[in-house]
Amino acid sequence: MLTENDRVQQTVALLRAGRQERIGGLLTASHASLRDDFEVSAAELDLAVDTALAAGALGARNDRRRFGGCAIALVPTPAVASVTSAVGEAFAAHRYAEPVAFAAVPGPGVEQVG
Repeated sequence: MLTENDRVQQTVALLRAGRQERIGGLLTASHASLRDDFEVSAAELDLAVDTALAAGALGARNDRRRFGGCAIALVPTPAVASVTSAVGEAFAAHRYAEPVAFAAVPGPGVEQVG
């Protein structure tokens, strides 16, 4: 738990510094911790993370909030299509259900109004 808190603090500092491309390793370390330390991953999530990384993602992790969970990946814009395709192909090869993928663009975050 302390290592995850440290990763969150490091991520916040990198985001505030405008260095979002450097958080990939922290995302991937978080996935490894969730998988190994807390045992809250699944074969499909591990495959999605591993495949995204191999296909060009800067980092990836599971986000196990719902049944089955989902994976998030930090992907350079030019690599989004190839990473998405690679994950879909890997799922098909393992006879997993077709994954749903979408690109998200970060916003400015929350702020106090009034």
